[in-house]
Amino acid sequence: MQTLISSDDLKSRNRFQTYLEIVRERFVPSECTMIGEGRFHAHIEGTQIGGMLITRSSINGQAVRITPQTIRRHSKQDKLSVVLRLSGTARSDQYDRAVVQRPGDLVVLDSNKPVTLEYPDPTSSLFIELPREQLEGALGSAPLYAGLAVGGDLSGTSLVRTFFAELIRVHRQMSPEMVERMARIGTDLIVASIAERLARDTPRPLQGTVIVQRAKAYLDANLGDPTLDPAQLAAAMGVSLRHLQQLFQEQGHAIADWIWQRRLDIAARRLADSGHAHLSIGALAYGCGFISQAHFARRFKDRFAATPSEYRRTALTRSA
Repeated sequence: MQTLISSDDLKSRNRFQTYLEIVRERFVPSECTMIGEGRFHAHIEGTQIGGMLITRSSINGQAVRITPQTIRRHSKQDKLSVVLRLSGTARSDQYDRAVVQRPGDLVVLDSNKPVTLEYPDPTSSLFIELPREQLEGALGSAPLYAGLAVGGDLSGTSLVRTFFAELIRVHRQMSPEMVERMARIGTDLIVASIAERLARDTPRPLQGTVIVQRAKAYLDANLGDPTLDPAQLAAAMGVSLRHLQQLFQEQGHAIADWIWQRRLDIAARRLADSGHAHLSIGALAYGCGFISQAHFARRFKDRFAATPSEYRRTALTRSA
């Protein structure tokens, strides 16, 4: 990883201001203040792995606050940060979840909502910035888990730490294709560890509902994948196909029927949206996971009693 700043190399009067500039550029605008009685220290390294911005930091004597005012000044609304505590402790507070992060713990931070972080004593952490859709597509909306401590004692969290430590060490030896593949695996491991933590807090009667919600969010995030079927959806949720079928049936759906219904509903929404008017019917069909335009047209007419072209023309005329 490339060293971005080491306060030991700076004159005392400059070190904190220089640190602030690096933090605001690397992360998001925030209010930073010195706290505690110890000497301020910061060492920050960074690298890019696939679509992940990864930062390793060692700091103490600092508090960071992301406020409604600072949120308006950043452009990372489409990102979430996963923080792995490598050593020491830190305090965080987001979505009314005030937690003490201990070595090995993982926490997700939503930069679109206020958050407070405090590092009174020496501590080190690994920040992994991910596209928001990669977590929300599998786990649902960020407020369900942002700010929640995922304990280092969980097997999934331990595997995430080991995987990323090794990935950071060897990623420069990999081809770009392999780096992208490893980044996707890393994201899947993070998702699995958070899901493991959520399952502990969810009463058993509600766990099935949570799995179904996650499955629906996963489909929306992967709508353009024509190979997505009930078996693949169950594998992505970490449950058996039989179990997932039972959960959907309890809510009055068959998985396969629900997948096609969702594809058609999204297609209809896009046909009626002037922002998608430049797309051909075929391109729109493929983007919703249909294998051919003819297949799409047949299913669409069965559902809406109109061809896609007729539906689009009527909808856009009404909105004009």
